[in-house]
Amino acid sequence: MSSINVIVFLPLLAAIVAGLGNKKLGMVPAKVITTGALAVSCALSWPIFLAFLGGHAEASVTPVLNWVKSGDLDFLWALRVDTLTAVMLVVITSVSFLVHLYSWGYMSEEPDQPRFFAYLSLFTFAMLMLVTADNLVQMFFGWEGVGLASYLLIGFWFRKPSANAAAMKAFVVNRVGDLGFMLGIFATFLVFHTVSIPQILHDAPAVLSGSTIGFLGYRFDTATVICILLFIGAMGKSAQLGLHTWLPDAMEGPTPVSALIHAATMVTAGVFMVCRLSPLFELSPTATGFVTFIGAMTCFFAATVGTTQTDIKRVIAYSTCSQLGYMFFAAGVGAYGAAMFHLFTHAFFKALLFLGAGSVIHAMHHEQDMRYYGGLRKKIPFTFLAMMAGTLAITGVGLVDVFGFAGFYSKDAILESAWAKGTELGHFAFFMGVFAALLTSFYSWRLVYLTFFGKPRWEQSEHIQHAVHDAHGHDDHAHDHGHDHHHHDAHSDGTAGYHPHESPLVMLVPLIVLSVGAVLAGFVFNHAFVSEGTGEFWKGALVYSEHLIHAAHHVPTWVKWAPFGVMATGFLIATYAYVVNPAFPAAFVEQFGFLYRFLLNKWYFDELYHFIFVRPALWLGRVFWKVGDIGIIDRFGPNGAAWLVAQGSRGAVKLQSGYLYSYALVMLVGLVGAISWVIAQ
Repeated sequence: MSSINVIVFLPLLAAIVAGLGNKKLGMVPAKVITTGALAVSCALSWPIFLAFLGGHAEASVTPVLNWVKSGDLDFLWALRVDTLTAVMLVVITSVSFLVHLYSWGYMSEEPDQPRFFAYLSLFTFAMLMLVTADNLVQMFFGWEGVGLASYLLIGFWFRKPSANAAAMKAFVVNRVGDLGFMLGIFATFLVFHTVSIPQILHDAPAVLSGSTIGFLGYRFDTATVICILLFIGAMGKSAQLGLHTWLPDAMEGPTPVSALIHAATMVTAGVFMVCRLSPLFELSPTATGFVTFIGAMTCFFAATVGTTQTDIKRVIAYSTCSQLGYMFFAAGVGAYGAAMFHLFTHAFFKALLFLGAGSVIHAMHHEQDMRYYGGLRKKIPFTFLAMMAGTLAITGVGLVDVFGFAGFYSKDAILESAWAKGTELGHFAFFMGVFAALLTSFYSWRLVYLTFFGKPRWEQSEHIQHAVHDAHGHDDHAHDHGHDHHHHDAHSDGTAGYHPHESPLVMLVPLIVLSVGAVLAGFVFNHAFVSEGTGEFWKGALVYSEHLIHAAHHVPTWVKWAPFGVMATGFLIATYAYVVNPAFPAAFVEQFGFLYRFLLNKWYFDELYHFIFVRPALWLGRVFWKVGDIGIIDRFGPNGAAWLVAQGSRGAVKLQSGYLYSYALVMLVGLVGAISWVIAQ
């Protein structure tokens, strides 16, 4: 059996064993099996990636089985491995393994752990299925698989109404995008008579040249229609502006889920798909322009909203949304290598930030509001250092030609490519990206200052006070059940004797590993992904433009230094507002109340959608239910039939009186009737 089969199917096997056998297996074996399976997948993925990195590997396709044969539709289930897949394999298996490991500590109080670990492994299998797809149907299988798994994971705490609502929202919003994706696949099959991705990309220039297709009663350029429909799928899965509303609500799931799904893997599926089909997208300037515009707007929109959020996980969620915008506008301007490079570096530093946030939440009795943090750097020093590494990476700290953290290289490559593209849309994306970089720096340092610096504000949190109060007198019980065990002596800072505590080692090891990635991933892999001559690395797995790379390396000096300038500006503003003059944010809110409320309410997208879609849908549902279902169908259908039977039976009951004269009368009437009929004949 080849290693790719093991990498893909071992997590599925582990998910089935842990999920179906959890009653017999018990908690620890289920965790060992799933985590061990991911450790093996991860260990096998890195050599594949390093072989492509060293130029020693070639693209390969491993058939699994004959899947569908119906008329023109005839394809295998096969696992494709090329450079693009190799990059994704490393990202998926590494982050998933670390999240499994981290969950041993984070979910230790949870009675349903086997189910949780089974869901995590099932998600990983679906994501691996997506990135190894050799045809569009197989990609769609993985696409829907990650949708299902994310629904199960976001709604893991199904007794919590908000978690159920968030899971439903994620599922429904993704269905909107998936409809576009399905239509794109149907249109592709209609035009190419195949769903094989290599075949489609090979035939595309000849087949699509000057071709038009009928859509919604009009004729449009075929390449544009197909690419935009496929990209609508990516907008849903990757939470781009318009179909982004599910992502922040998905924070209702456990924090390890946020790290796995909403930082490193599922939300990057759309970026992967656009890069995989890049030769198709390059045939339609309209479609790539659309991708650029949506990416740039998402990047800007999410960054503005992130500046006002107070829930630590929501800040990082909007940050994810914003970073995905960078990846898409990079793909839109033709810098597919830069988009994949940012996907790669982002996976490490964003997973680090989410797991670091989980460590903070764990220390703070599951309080997620940053307004009740403060002064934690001395209490949880390892978590503080990890979060600092993640913050330095996401804000893009570094010096040109010297050294930079992970985000410095990939973000700069994207912004320089956008400028080098030379089009109006490219310049628009550049300025949006630069402004978003300023906001990213601001909200990232705001998170650090509110959480780790200043005076402790824990005594103001009712959540923590209740938890501390409940723990009084129940310490032995809590300790027996693996709950957080705290000392509750009197404390001079007035924090009701509450002591935040560092997370266990099993949670800190993933933070250390991801910190190394956040610090070094950009510096080490920069030359492979976005340097001149890296066409050898990609080997045709995506569209690689040597001309664009060359132009990006020779942009004006101010373009090269702009990201550094805005990063430093954002840092200084955050330092002034949250360290030097802590009264400034309140004064700003008072002065610009409307702007603050507009951003705090996420540009009112949820309210707008509620008004346009949700309320009319509920009203229509009520009409169909009350009038259509109850008033017409039930009334004249089953209820009407039941009423007729009941009336008939009542009449029959009256005839069955039990008196002799009643029966004699019936017999006489019957006799008269029979005689009358005979005479009439």
